[in-house]
Amino acid sequence: MEQIYTYGNYLTNKFGCKVYKVGINISGFTCPNIDGTVAKGGCTFCENDSFSANTGEVQELKGFHLNLHSKENPFLEKQLQQLGLQFNALSKKQTQEYGAQKFLVYFQSFTNTYAPFETLKALYDKALSFPNVVGLSIGTRSDSITEETLDYLALLNRDKEIWIEFGIQSVYDETLEKINRGHDSANVKRWILKAKERGLNVCGHLIFGLPDETKEMMLETSKQAYAWGIDSVKYHPLYVVKKTALANEFTKGAFSPISEEEYLDVLVESIQMKPKSVSVQRVTAGINNNSLLAPDWCREKNIQIKHINKALKQIGLKY
Repeated sequence: MEQIYTYGNYLTNKFGCKVYKVGINISGFTCPNIDGTVAKGGCTFCENDSFSANTGEVQELKGFHLNLHSKENPFLEKQLQQLGLQFNALSKKQTQEYGAQKFLVYFQSFTNTYAPFETLKALYDKALSFPNVVGLSIGTRSDSITEETLDYLALLNRDKEIWIEFGIQSVYDETLEKINRGHDSANVKRWILKAKERGLNVCGHLIFGLPDETKEMMLETSKQAYAWGIDSVKYHPLYVVKKTALANEFTKGAFSPISEEEYLDVLVESIQMKPKSVSVQRVTAGINNNSLLAPDWCREKNIQIKHINKALKQIGLKY
């Protein structure tokens, strides 16, 4: 049985020890698809409140949001403090519970290049100054990053491990329009190629089960994402949570979520066509609380992984 090349394998091979991503949520960050710059309301599957940082130390940032054209950031010091508090708490936990030895600071929630360059530079530099931090992973959108930021990340990448995570979701513009994405597929391709030209590591997020997409369309998205040169991939099924536009569509019967059988089928084929050099960071997603409306199979991650490995076993692979 062949082990799928995972992101954990990649990091262990490169650094020779256990490297963990420390997920950070910085208050004051938002998304151009939420603040009205490119669209309103966010993607149809996005429950905006779920991105709120649970940190009492920065409650005064409520209502304050940055964007690429913000002239000033009066809360930068508070954001830097928040960064330090979260990193210290989470890295300590990962060390104690999982034996983590080194860390990547993962700017996770919202769009983490959607702010003035001076703010980004201060946050990235601070994160890299923490003990045993070997690099950064920055979650963002392709319509929310600048050449200046890419150039700086390329500079940091000379001595550190720098990753950018782009939400690709689908290569079909009609799908991106249905989910209120706010940009087209060409925009994603352009900025992934720009990042790769600078030698940066890119992780692409793919969602299977988007409205009206066929199996062939989902696999075509995987095929093109690989062709763009992504270094790592996260696979997600589309699930429905309360307080979203997608929830309204589901309730009205206008959207039917992907079945587990179909998801497994698409996932296995997508992994089969994946270049061996592309590491896998995630094979599924879900949420186990009362906010989940459907599909119910997205509730228990351990059961999902068990079923995924059963499907992979048929082609001689394991996750």
